[in-house]
Amino acid sequence: MIICNDVMAYVFGFFFGKTPLIKLSPKKTWEGFIGGGVSTVIFGLVMSYMMSQYPYLVCPIEYSESLGRMTMDCEPSLLFRLQEYTPPQFLQPVMKVFGMEKLNIYPFMIHSLCLSTFSSVIGPFGGFFASGFKRAFKIKDFGDVIPGHGGIMDRFDCQFLMATFVNVYITSFIPATVLRSEGIVGTQEYTKLGTLDALS
Repeated sequence: MIICNDVMAYVFGFFFGKTPLIKLSPKKTWEGFIGGGVSTVIFGLVMSYMMSQYPYLVCPIEYSESLGRMTMDCEPSLLFRLQEYTPPQFLQPVMKVFGMEKLNIYPFMIHSLCLSTFSSVIGPFGGFFASGFKRAFKIKDFGDVIPGHGGIMDRFDCQFLMATFVNVYITSFIPATVLRSEGIVGTQEYTKLGTLDALS
């Protein structure tokens, strides 16, 4: 998602960019930031929809005693089964234009929407932070491993921020959602659900 955001922000900024976004990165523009953000959200939704359909992407690889080999046959989690949703009130006029009242989507797509929104809105600030850090030390790049792009850190500045968010998101929200929908609640998980309910 970060790579998609970087590429699309560059494309939109190159063709439509006029308004500077931040002084730390003079080449970044509002047009690139918004275009990259919208493209990343669309990319995340489309890819999560496509990938949720394939068992080898949603089923764990396990050894089957009866077959005597590794297999990926499973009943997909509720996250990867199509479910019917009623869209929020503000989206219903748009849905009526397309002649739809309900949406059939994978619940995983909702998580993908959260992750892609974060990667397009907050993710670039990892790059801005790295730019400020380099400017403070009066250096252009963190290294010279990749000609024209700097070092490895120059390519992964936003990735570190995104990886941290994904870790926090998975441990905080995805287990609670799966447990709640499948009705399996143990002592430790019950505490987690209680905390989640208190926050919402």
